[in-house]
Parts: sequence; structure tokens; C-alpha cells
Amino acid sequence: MRDHLNIMIVAGEASGDSHAARLVKAIEQQHGAAVSFFGSAGPKMREAGVEAVVRADELSVMGIAEIGSALPMFYRAFRTLKDEATKRKPDVAVLVDFPDFNLRLAKKLKKRGIKVVYYISPQLWAWRSYRIKTVKKYVDLMLTILPFERDWYLANGVDHVEYVGNPLVREVHASVSREAYRAANGISNDEPLIALLPGSRRTEIHRILPEMVNAAKLLDKDRPGTKFIIASAAHVSSEQILAMLHELDPEKQLDLRLVEGETYDALNACDAAAITSGTATLEAGILNVPMAVVYKASSTNFRLLEPLINVEHYALINLLAGKRIVVELIQGDLTPRSLADELSRLLDRKINTNVRSELKAAADQLGEGGASKRAAAHILGLVTT
Repeated sequence: MRDHLNIMIVAGEASGDSHAARLVKAIEQQHGAAVSFFGSAGPKMREAGVEAVVRADELSVMGIAEIGSALPMFYRAFRTLKDEATKRKPDVAVLVDFPDFNLRLAKKLKKRGIKVVYYISPQLWAWRSYRIKTVKKYVDLMLTILPFERDWYLANGVDHVEYVGNPLVREVHASVSREAYRAANGISNDEPLIALLPGSRRTEIHRILPEMVNAAKLLDKDRPGTKFIIASAAHVSSEQILAMLHELDPEKQLDLRLVEGETYDALNACDAAAITSGTATLEAGILNVPMAVVYKASSTNFRLLEPLINVEHYALINLLAGKRIVVELIQGDLTPRSLADELSRLLDRKINTNVRSELKAAADQLGEGGASKRAAAHILGLVTT
């Protein structure tokens, strides 16, 4: 094995930053010699020792209008990474999620003779499947984290693909018991408790949080005494959420509190949750939390993107299960009344127990963890062959 490896690693969002940081540590542990990393790095990657020639924190935007206004920033980041790769000639480039950016970067890197690994597959099976042509031509190794993805790639002519397991399995767990968390927050065990997760992007929060808060008001009338927790995502400004809450509930009629950095503990302590579609639905599924999955984009974005979607379910936990375990309230289906009604339904003890059982069965398909270690082994195997 080489004495020293130089690895380029590129992530663009908070979840990718977390996965990439764990991968970096796994590579270092397995290689047993010096490894240097550079690329697009968020705070966790930087903490793990990745040299940030681009700061991934600045690349997380969503929506056609938002992406349009950020194009100069993306272009600068793309050019910087391309130039640094040309200059440093890494042994391998590891691209983590962030498909709109990373699939384009894969093409440029491969043309420069750099081996390309893609960790955490783009959801080509869900939408814009034509991008598989890029994977076939410019990606040397695709590492997937959902069990059905490898079979999908093989069926579509990609043979350089491996399923490594899901990195969330060992990472998603509560640090305290349901009872201890409730006691610490002054909530008794028999009081209904609902978690609200409005997303991790500013545009998501501005569209979805009002629907959630207004649903909470209706639920509070239907079921007096219900308590609510808003669990803010990493890198989300609490001041932004608090300012919105002041406008949405100026008289503070709701028993609602905002928590930071304790999402898993809050979810584990709750009876049900309203969760913005994304990785959080899988995390809640691993914790067996009954949920309503919600999403609302701008009408323009949704009208343009909906025809490109070719899966039956939006929620990852439903896709994993292969059936609709949890209700999805998307775009026009998301109203305060529809969300309040579904959360109320999930508070029924029998329904709640049944949904938890189905979520556990789905999450068990992800196995027992170890994704970062397996991914590291595949990457090192590619570099040394």
C-alpha cells in the first residue's frame, strides 16, 4: 500500500458533510499511513482534517430561483475544485451526494485522468434517470447506501457499483430515554408531544413552518394540552425560526419550544412528528417515530420538477418499505387542516403502535451499520489496484 495518499473529497450539504467526515476517519484508520484530504468541506469535514479549498457551507441552496442567483458562487467553487484537482493530481476523487454539482465535476475530473468514486448515490431511480449516462461514463465506482439501489444500477447497465450499507444506522440513536428527556423538559409521560421538523434550508422553512404552526394551533384546539417541539436542523439560524414563530404565534397560545442539537432525543421522546421530506424521514424511521411527511416548494419549482419524478413515494422510509407506511402531504395536499388531522390520527394508541411496528420492519432492512468502513475499504481497493 502506498506510503501517502492524496484524496480529493467533495460535499455540498450538511448531511454530506457528516457522511464525508466519517468516511475520512475510516480511510485514515484503514490505510495506516499518511493521507491528505482536500476539497469542498463543511465544518465536520474541516474538523476531521480536510483542507477546504471550498467551504461547503456556502453551497447549500435549493430551488430554481435560488440556484439561479447563486450561479456565480457555484461557478467559482467549480472552477476552484477543477483547478486544484489539475494542480494536485489526487489519487482519487470522492464525490459525496450533491448530484447537480458533483455529476458535472465527475466529468471534468475523469477527463483529467483522475479516478472518481461517488459515495451516496444520486437518486436517479427517483427522477432525472437520464443522468445514468454520466455515471456510466465518468464514475469508476458507485457506492450506494439503500439496499435497492445496487440492483437498480445493475439492471440499468452499471456494473461498477457496491452497496455499503447506510451510514445512519449507527449514528441515529437517542442519547437519553424518552422518560428522561420529557422529565428534563417538564413534560409528563402521558402528555401528547409532537415534533416539528421544518427542514434545513431557508426556503423550505419559510414555506413549511407556517403550515406546521397553523396545524399545531388546530391540533391544540382538537386535543387541548398537546405540546410541541421544533427541532432545528444543523446550520439553521435559531433567530430565523424564533422570528417566524413570533409572527405566527404572537400570543404564544401554543406550548411550543425550539431545541437545537438534540433532534434524535426530541424525536425519540415524541408520540408523532411532522417532518419535511428528506433524510430526516429515514432518521425518524430508524427511531420508529410515527410521522406525517410534508413538502411544499414554490409553484414554479414544483410545476417544472414534478414531471421528472418517477417514484411512487416521496419519503425515503416509504421507498425503503416499498409501500406507503406514513402519509405524504405534498404541495397542495399540505394544509394546516390535513396535517392536524393526520397528527391527531397518529396519536391514537393502536394506530401509533402499528405504525411503529411497520417502521421498524422497514428500517431493519438497512442492516447493522458499518457503511463508512465498507466504503473506505472499497475506495482504498480502487486506489491500490
